[in-house]
Amino acid sequence: MRKAFVIGAGPAGLSAAEGLARAGIKTHVFERMASPARKFLMAGRGGLNLTHSEDFERFLARYGDARERLAPFLRDFGPEQLRDWCAELGQETFVGSSGRVFPKNFKASPLLRAWLRRLSTLGVEFHLRHRLEGFENGQARFQDPDGVKTVEADAFVLALGGASWPRLGSDGSWVEPLKEIGLTSTPLRPANCGFVVAWSQPMIEKCAGHPLKNIGLSVNGRRARGECVITRGGLEGGVVYACSHEVGELLRAEKSPDIRIDLRPDVTVESLAARLARPRGKNSFSNFLRKAAHLDAAAVALLREGGPFPGEPGALAALIKSVPLAVCGVAGLERAISTAGGVIWDDLDENLMSKAFPGLFVAGEMLDWTAPTGGYLLTACFATGRAAGEAAARWLKRRG
Repeated sequence: MRKAFVIGAGPAGLSAAEGLARAGIKTHVFERMASPARKFLMAGRGGLNLTHSEDFERFLARYGDARERLAPFLRDFGPEQLRDWCAELGQETFVGSSGRVFPKNFKASPLLRAWLRRLSTLGVEFHLRHRLEGFENGQARFQDPDGVKTVEADAFVLALGGASWPRLGSDGSWVEPLKEIGLTSTPLRPANCGFVVAWSQPMIEKCAGHPLKNIGLSVNGRRARGECVITRGGLEGGVVYACSHEVGELLRAEKSPDIRIDLRPDVTVESLAARLARPRGKNSFSNFLRKAAHLDAAAVALLREGGPFPGEPGALAALIKSVPLAVCGVAGLERAISTAGGVIWDDLDENLMSKAFPGLFVAGEMLDWTAPTGGYLLTACFATGRAAGEAAARWLKRRG
């Protein structure tokens, strides 16, 4: 009986294993950690954002330069198919006010447990604490608790993740071993990560941990809306993650992006100026800003970071609508939500199989693509994993 090894037990790897096992291929999953899908479980702590409900063409456009490469896989297993799949596992989903899709219980663990039960029923076997060291003579070499061993399979699917949150299992250590078998990669870089800002000590002491809600953020004129949190080292949160890849690329190119925060995106400069022109009375300036402009203490502190407040109401209103932010970097891979860069598409065929290593397929975040937060990353991991697993099964059956 033909057998396939899936290496990596995140969403892409488990999807590949399901595709293989459903096709009748004996499937083994190898995972370096002590349990599967640790990063998936971590993502679910804040309410697992599986996918997005927007129009499919707009959804596809979120993948930027990789959209055409990913399109066939997302058309086969996109947002609607992912929601149907969750329902089959007894995990109904719903669309939130932002258009994002979540499990009704907001958790990853019930979905993962149901999925693992299904894989067990399909005969999938798991081998935990197995770290891929590389390949030699068409065989995979692993480090396990008992030492180094080499094992042989009829097909391999690699779903080793990127390099973000390495303590959860994906550290990018596969780059050099894969280069030896003809799979080259663009550099792994942080994506969907926080901004590094050199706050003043008073800002850190008074505001670290405080949110900035319902703000606008612009990078060289391109705007996003949402919220973020002030940290001791900068800013974290959804609206920041939406712009972090662009900012990181600009900074790496030694360009200085024009980054600005709109603290009152739903109010015009003129309306704010009129409110700020009212008599202050006995209010402190901070209290006056709280009442007249509806700015909380964290927003006022952010304004103070730029120096003295303008005395003229119109100038102050303009500042509130466009606070310059001196970003000196983006957070590293150890805190990034996801990774940009990875195995180049030209080394793979249309079925995600290596051109240099027939029978070896690649899926998930280790491919050279990136996506914003909002469920796009997970959807493409599910889609490419399933596509790689099904393609590997077809390849094996053609070989007899």
